[in-house]
Amino acid sequence: MSEGFQQKFFDHVDKNQALYIERLAEAVGIPSISSDLENHLGDVNQMIDWTKAHIDRLGGKTNLVVNPLNSDKITYPPILLGEFHVDPKKKTVCVYGHLDVQPAEKDDGWDTEPFTLVEKDGKLYGRGSTDDKGPALSWLWIVEAHQALGVDLPLNIKIMYEGMEEYGSEGLFETIRDEGKPGQFLDDVDFFCISDNYWVGKTKPCLTYGLRGLAYFQVGVKGCEQDLHSGNHGGGIHEAMTDLVRLMATLVDTNGKILVDGVMDSVKPLTPEEEALYESIDFNVESYKEENGVKNVSDKLLYDNKKDLLMHRWRYPTLSIHGIEGAFSGKGAKTVIPAGVKGKFSLRLVPDQDPKQIEKCVKAHLETEFAKLQSPNKLEIELIHGAVAWLSDPKHPNYQAAARAVEKVYGCEPDYTREGGSIPITSAIEEATGMNVLLLPIGACDDMAHSQNEKYNISNMMNGIKVLGVYLHELGKIQGPKPSDCKCIPLTQEELMVPGAFLRGFKCKCEM
Repeated sequence: MSEGFQQKFFDHVDKNQALYIERLAEAVGIPSISSDLENHLGDVNQMIDWTKAHIDRLGGKTNLVVNPLNSDKITYPPILLGEFHVDPKKKTVCVYGHLDVQPAEKDDGWDTEPFTLVEKDGKLYGRGSTDDKGPALSWLWIVEAHQALGVDLPLNIKIMYEGMEEYGSEGLFETIRDEGKPGQFLDDVDFFCISDNYWVGKTKPCLTYGLRGLAYFQVGVKGCEQDLHSGNHGGGIHEAMTDLVRLMATLVDTNGKILVDGVMDSVKPLTPEEEALYESIDFNVESYKEENGVKNVSDKLLYDNKKDLLMHRWRYPTLSIHGIEGAFSGKGAKTVIPAGVKGKFSLRLVPDQDPKQIEKCVKAHLETEFAKLQSPNKLEIELIHGAVAWLSDPKHPNYQAAARAVEKVYGCEPDYTREGGSIPITSAIEEATGMNVLLLPIGACDDMAHSQNEKYNISNMMNGIKVLGVYLHELGKIQGPKPSDCKCIPLTQEELMVPGAFLRGFKCKCEM
């Protein structure tokens, strides 16, 4: 993007702020709640159709892919694929976003009606404003700006929008595998970009290059056929709840140390280069305590400095206990001995940790600890869900293009961050296509996605559109052949271990 066009582009974006807010208000007004398709399938489909109409209006090609998981019992919304094709010789970027939202009711504690966009103090309040309708729709306004200014897009743009992200992305992973095959929609994509996460702070942009994986477990103890009265039977039987509580206490200590043997064995040591990335990150420990409700309660974290706190949230595994099914948890008092109970806990995993291997470690640990109890009760352990961690390279040209875009809009280099949560779509895209995936957050850390009073700062929205637009032009400057044109055979497992090779997925020998 030349300096002359860049300024014209920025001016165009600024002049259309009211229009962008008006359109976002229309989108927020559609309650596209994917977790309740019985009542909101029509709304999710309406949101997809609304977006498709804008792509069609701008001259793009669209295709509504029937959800592969549809059946006689349930119908899911389609996946929206769109394309703005410029030149087959130019590189291609595919952008992903989701058009569905979390449930919301004003009675949940919202200050405003959640599906009515309200502007106040430079913020736009409404469900889906930041997660993910605002960022996802930004790409369309960028295409529109280029057309209005009479300038061709610097590369081909493909769009993949879904309507089930907030409820497990049902059908999307199957669609990605199908569309990643030779000759299909994703086959010629050279770069991917996702804007569905957030800055680590409130003022400084960041690029996210790592996500933790997940291993979610359920451990059950069965003691008798039915619940019993503690007055009549307490002291006469081996209680399942007692066994379970003692088992759960052996998993992690009060300082967060995982007590399961083998879990930490595959964690990579910290390198000086990685450690240096944490020094400049815009993050305040005291603000973190206040934002998360710790300040006026315990006023203490597991780590009291920025570097250790962020590393243990992002690059080290953790184990968290979530709850117990089958035990009394209502108001008042109930003197019941539950017949059986199930404990829920999960581990957040880091690169090189395999959920199946973690499952073996957890089962061995719990079986050993249960044997120590000498209990006649029955033990059951189940891995409910597993997802591998994802790690990219901040030095990849895709990331460096985004970094240059951030610097041109914000006047500073972005922070390079990892996140403690999981975005499974990231690994799915990488594994299906072999191409680099960039996470480019637009919203701020206090946007309250999934919570009451979700908001999108107008400044983040406007600068976000500018960053994404400049990013396209920085991608267009990348020299060399299209990564998607490489037809090398996939690396073997041995070759994957060579320093400099990619960790997984379809990656070629010429890039080693």
